[in-house]
Amino acid sequence: MSDFTNGFWNWYICLITVLGIAGCAILLWTQSRHKVRLDEDGQQEKTTGHVWDEDLTELNTPMPRWWMVMFYLTIVFGVGYLVLYPGLGSYAGRLGWASTTQYKRELAKADADYGPLFAQYLKRDIKDVARDPQAHAIGERLFLTYCAQCHGSDARGNKGYPNLTDNDWLYGGDPSVIKETIMKGRHGQMPPMGAALGSDTDVENVAHYVLSLSGAPADPIKVAFGKPKFAACAACHGADAHGNQMIGSANLTDKIWLYGGSPETVMETIRKGRSSTMPAWGEFLGEAKVHVLAAYVWSLSNTPGAQHEVAER
Repeated sequence: MSDFTNGFWNWYICLITVLGIAGCAILLWTQSRHKVRLDEDGQQEKTTGHVWDEDLTELNTPMPRWWMVMFYLTIVFGVGYLVLYPGLGSYAGRLGWASTTQYKRELAKADADYGPLFAQYLKRDIKDVARDPQAHAIGERLFLTYCAQCHGSDARGNKGYPNLTDNDWLYGGDPSVIKETIMKGRHGQMPPMGAALGSDTDVENVAHYVLSLSGAPADPIKVAFGKPKFAACAACHGADAHGNQMIGSANLTDKIWLYGGSPETVMETIRKGRSSTMPAWGEFLGEAKVHVLAAYVWSLSNTPGAQHEVAER
């Protein structure tokens, strides 16, 4: 709560917090002073005289003392907590505790405990690290923590997120390239080509030509009309449509689709383009951890004996 845009929110949080606690205390105090009603004979009346819905009667029963004591202790605890810990706007508390400070302390302890181990792995070749069972287990935990949200726990990806278990790589599958991708991230950009191709008919024809390149069902007449129009796409994907790993352009002949391979999806991609970002993890994880993570990712499609399944996306 220290990142307020102006001082108003600091005082706003303080005010509603203090008024909330004070209101609870006042309510408890007023109710604890409430006297039990007595009848004409001096005996306690069983009800307060309040009746709703004809037969719903409020009993004349005071709050239990133990309950009030617990309530008072809760208020005292709340006040003590706000004095010692953050909770009143930008006030940091007498103990100076902060979640970020605790996180950095735990991170420093983890680096001290495991840093030497990661440093040893950093000195070794990525392929050699991939064959180390302990490094493989560490890399898997890193992947499940930081990468599975996009690529899935099985690393087979999802719509718009690459499958990491096959041998199809937009920028190349060499271990050093994988490490660079994790360290620096990637930004993929497919420009919208609808206007460049001309009409929706041209877009549809090119889509059918692209589908035919990988043997997918396509209208042969539309393929014939779309082939010359594909020249507008060849600058990135190449005249043979095998793509270019230097710029991350996709191979259109392998029947692997990042966003889907239906005619409608391919047309949408051509017409509107695509934009995707792989975040950079180098600064957050550090090179040593990325080194182990890259070894694990590389092993998903290169470990001897592993099944090299090419999943259609």
